[in-house]
Amino acid sequence: MTIAENLPDAPPIGGIIEAALYARDLDAAAAFYGGVMGLKEVTRVEGRHIFFRVGRAILLIFNPDATVQGSSNPRLPVPAHGAHGPGHLCFAASREEIEQWRTRLQAAGYPIEADFDWPNGARSLYFRDPAGNSVEIAEPRLWFEA
Repeated sequence: MTIAENLPDAPPIGGIIEAALYARDLDAAAAFYGGVMGLKEVTRVEGRHIFFRVGRAILLIFNPDATVQGSSNPRLPVPAHGAHGPGHLCFAASREEIEQWRTRLQAAGYPIEADFDWPNGARSLYFRDPAGNSVEIAEPRLWFEA
């Protein structure tokens, strides 16, 4: 018997609202995600975090040294969290847009680590952000039917 067998049915989850990556140099992260990737900055707390809009989700970039301490604001009791070492994030784009991203990233000095088609035919492009996080741009059909 597993733990899940003793639980009530899980209610549906409608999607991901936010995802986090970690970077000590928030200015470099801002230059990359805001400048190179063209994401709109939503909010920033110097030395702690910078957040970007990605469609209907938010990309959180936290300084791991700051978030490991948790919130000092009693009205926002966010618990301590964080990660050390590279994380991973995948953005969605069409095959044609992926080619445009390849050109833009190379022009900005970001080497492409991998560019290939998965067995189901979806294309993925991998590169690193300034903090060493693995960033991917892939066709949505990698995981979802067209």
